[in-house]
Amino acid sequence: MATPRLFKLKSQVAAAPLGANAQNFPFARVWVDSGVFHLDSFFDYAIPESLSETAQLGVRVQVPFASREVEGIIVERISTPQVSTRIKQISKVLSPHPVATSTSLALVLAVSKHWAGHPYDVLRSAIPPRVAAVDKAFSQEDNPLDIKKKPTAGTSFFGFRPFRDSINELVALAEESAKTGSVLIIAPDERDVNAICAKLVNTKHRTLRLDSAVPRAIRYANFLETVKGLNKIIVGSRNSIFTPLPDGSTVIVYKEASAQHYELRSPGWNVRDVALLRADLENVRLIFCGYVPSVDLASKIDSGTIQYHHANERVNVKVFSPVDSSLLPPRIFREIRAALKVGPVLFILPRKGYANAILCTNCKNKALCACGGALSLSSRNADPNCRTCGSVSMNWKCAFCQRDKKFVLSRGIELASEEISRAFPNLPVFLSYGDVIKDSVQDKPSLVLSTPGAAPIAENGYAAVAILDAFSYFAHDDLRANERAAEMFFETSALIRPKGAVLLALDDAHPIISCLERWNPVVIVKRELTSRSEINFPPFQASAVLTVPTAQATFVAAGIQKAISDGRIPDSTRVLGPTRINQENSKISLLVDNNSRSAFVDFLHELLRKRSITNKSGLSARIDPYSL
Repeated sequence: MATPRLFKLKSQVAAAPLGANAQNFPFARVWVDSGVFHLDSFFDYAIPESLSETAQLGVRVQVPFASREVEGIIVERISTPQVSTRIKQISKVLSPHPVATSTSLALVLAVSKHWAGHPYDVLRSAIPPRVAAVDKAFSQEDNPLDIKKKPTAGTSFFGFRPFRDSINELVALAEESAKTGSVLIIAPDERDVNAICAKLVNTKHRTLRLDSAVPRAIRYANFLETVKGLNKIIVGSRNSIFTPLPDGSTVIVYKEASAQHYELRSPGWNVRDVALLRADLENVRLIFCGYVPSVDLASKIDSGTIQYHHANERVNVKVFSPVDSSLLPPRIFREIRAALKVGPVLFILPRKGYANAILCTNCKNKALCACGGALSLSSRNADPNCRTCGSVSMNWKCAFCQRDKKFVLSRGIELASEEISRAFPNLPVFLSYGDVIKDSVQDKPSLVLSTPGAAPIAENGYAAVAILDAFSYFAHDDLRANERAAEMFFETSALIRPKGAVLLALDDAHPIISCLERWNPVVIVKRELTSRSEINFPPFQASAVLTVPTAQATFVAAGIQKAISDGRIPDSTRVLGPTRINQENSKISLLVDNNSRSAFVDFLHELLRKRSITNKSGLSARIDPYSL
């Protein structure tokens, strides 16, 4: 019989001390990746003399935490710790290269406080994953900055003009700003980053790319280059807003109103507000650009805190009132045929797919699956399939009248392409939507169909742009529908050539028409601001959305109401909901005066910490989300 092994205590396998502590500033204040929400403060660690040279501010380290080893980042070196108990030593320096500066760490702290988050959740967005091979090959030597002019401080919004590629205008802004120092360009998606980098290849400026589309090793190497502080143009997606920059640099946010500038992971920060926080902490110049400013930025423009630059130009806009359920209004055919004689015509459709909803032709009841989900068609001859459970309804018949003839209620781009190609035969047809997106089309007569945001660029501009089913873009049920629709109308209309036309299938009284004709979105933006102000909604109020298990939703809402009555949360707080999202979760929307935002966020942070301490899971908070 084997002799049983003696029981080992965890302390017997703890890492051995690395020797005496450092002589100068022997302690470090460290942010620790604990994975526990309420453990979000600094922790003090001793620095062994053997690691003193490399354990500097902004360096990644490995530290003992409870019974395990975790990653951390040094925020500060100090001479005296805050606690009098025995201080553990740093186990190792993971990389000798700093990945943060004191300024970038201050920004991370400000963001975590602004959105009631854990600092390390923000750090994971701010700093790309480490690649050991890059660390070994990277040289820390840097070159002196070559600043030729003193940068012009301030924040402004630059509105793009029609008949021009917005990427060309953006690159011109970047080149002008590069004369005074480094430039950071934040783009909403990979397609935009690709286009910007392609244009910058032809310039004399050194360009670094920071987004998830490049290999991890290249992204990490490029990030380390930015920490050096050399003059360059940096292009990236939303996470690159945290990139350390030399003093006097310029940050340009492209398509500022895009929903993709909002971080999906906790704590849910957004590029616009992080950039504004950064301008308060650093000497950077901010340039927001797009076709229509978001209502958040428009309120600051209206108050005079942000400069607004745009040029009024005349655009040929023609309006055709929709008739019944026709895709193309009758009078639009002549305009499209005239445009097709000189170049390509772009059609914008609101939905991808073939038929997203169907009715019974006889009784006009909506076709539903046995589970209650809506039925759709993937092609002309396909059987209806359920969008909820995915089942296929073979030999479908109406549940009410037993007829089998289907009527398409909601056209997708694939069905629309069949109808348009029949109306204008013998012309090539190009589709750009979903996963099949075209970057450009030739300057030849053709039919180009696209969903919003996927339109390819025509070599010399489109002879006409037709926005079909135009009112549907304003009819979405979320708070940002009008803002998003206005940006799309301007962005798409800008793709025409100087003598081209914008064709709208829309009621002729809609205010977007005159705004497009004068290329000035001020009227429709001010209208949206007035509407928000009258109902006390963002941006005139701070907001938060709590997502909770449905079983707890009523209890949580009642607890917030009691906190208001007890004075633990500003009395201006309004509680909307709970509203069921799905079978498992509900949401509670909260609104509060902007002047009380700080106390409101502190309350939510404390609520999240207490639930973490008591191990109550399931509640998450998004402060100032994209939409309520």
